[in-house]
Amino acid sequence: MSIEPSWDFYRSFLTVIQQGSLSAAARELGLTQPTIGRHVDALEKAIGAELFIRSPNGLLPTDAAQALKPYAETLAATTAALLRTASGERERVAGTVRVSASEVIAVEVLPKILGSLQDAYPELQIELSASDVIEDLVNREADIAVRMAEPQQGALIVRRIGDIPIGFHAHRCYLERHGNPQTIADLANHRLIGFDRQTAYVRMVMKRYPVPADIKFSYRTDSNLAQLCAIRAGVGIGLCQIGLARENPDLVHILSDAFSIPLGTWVVMHESLKTSPRCRATFDALVRGLQAYHRHCTGT
Repeated sequence: MSIEPSWDFYRSFLTVIQQGSLSAAARELGLTQPTIGRHVDALEKAIGAELFIRSPNGLLPTDAAQALKPYAETLAATTAALLRTASGERERVAGTVRVSASEVIAVEVLPKILGSLQDAYPELQIELSASDVIEDLVNREADIAVRMAEPQQGALIVRRIGDIPIGFHAHRCYLERHGNPQTIADLANHRLIGFDRQTAYVRMVMKRYPVPADIKFSYRTDSNLAQLCAIRAGVGIGLCQIGLARENPDLVHILSDAFSIPLGTWVVMHESLKTSPRCRATFDALVRGLQAYHRHCTGT
C-alpha cells in the first residue's frame, strides 16, 4: 500500500524548481539541505519517476517534474489561502489579508493606506504582492486586488475607483540639458523611457493616443517601477501617473494639453470574503484611500 506524499514534499519540490538547487531551496524554506533532498527523494519514490537531473547550472527539472509543477503550485496557493482563512476570526478584524497590486501602486500608493489600516487594527496582518501580473482571485491567489484592467471573472465584488491620468514627465535637470519638447513630434529628438517589448498594452497606447508609431525608446525596461525611477533620476522622458509626479517639484509634466492616458482602476474581492471582517475592512480602506488618491491625481 503506497503512502500519500506529505505536502512538505511538494513544497520542497516546488521550491527546488523555483530556486534551482537544494541549497537555495533550503535557505528559502529555512530547512537543511539534507531535509530537502529527503523530501525530493521521497516524492520521486512515491510517483515512481525521477524529478531532477544534475547539470553545471544546477538541478534541471525532468518532464515528470514539469508535469507535476502546476499541481504543486495549486497546492501551494490553496494551502496559503487556507492558512489565511484560518488565521482570521469572525468577530474581530484580525489575521492575514493578501493584497495584490501593480508595482507602482504597491510601492508608491498603498503603504500609507495600509499602514493607517494597521494602526486602526493592530491585529491585522498584510501580505502585499507587488506585481504587474494579474493574480487569480477566484482561485485565491490573493484575497483583494487593485487592478488596472477591468475584472472579467464572475463571483467578484468590484468597486471602480476611476481613471488615473498618466502623462509624459521628465526631471528638470534633464530638460535643462536637452530642452522641453513643445509637440509630440519633438519627442523623436529626446531620450525616451519605455518598454522593452511591444506588448498588447503598448500597441494599444500607440494606436489610440497621439504617439508616433515609429517612436524609439532609448532606455527600455518592462518594469513600470523601474521606468518611474529612471524618470526621477533624470534619465529621460517617460510616462508617469500625474498624481505621483505632483509630489516631486522637480518633475515636470510635458505636453499636458496634447497627451494623457486614463488608467482605469478597480478594487476587487471574491464575494465569498464579504462576511470576513478583516477582508471587508481592508477592502473598504483600499477603496477610500484610492478614491482620495484619484482626487489628488485629477484635482477634483
